[in-house]
Amino acid sequence: MTKITKPCPICKKPCSSEFKPFCSSRCRDRDLAKWFGDGYAVPGEPVEPAEIAARGMDSDLNDDF
Repeated sequence: MTKITKPCPICKKPCSSEFKPFCSSRCRDRDLAKWFGDGYAVPGEPVEPAEIAARGMDSDLNDDF
């Protein structure tokens, strides 16, 4: 019985076990870049920056590591 695998979500080539679910480090890095940019977004209600500050939700964003 053969195992059915999903294709790479970026280029649609067969995925590699080393980079699963991607086919290569290049596609893995392209996906990460989309998360860092505005390529992906988590659904939710838009929030104004003033509302974030008023709720004190921005404290985590300003932590120095």
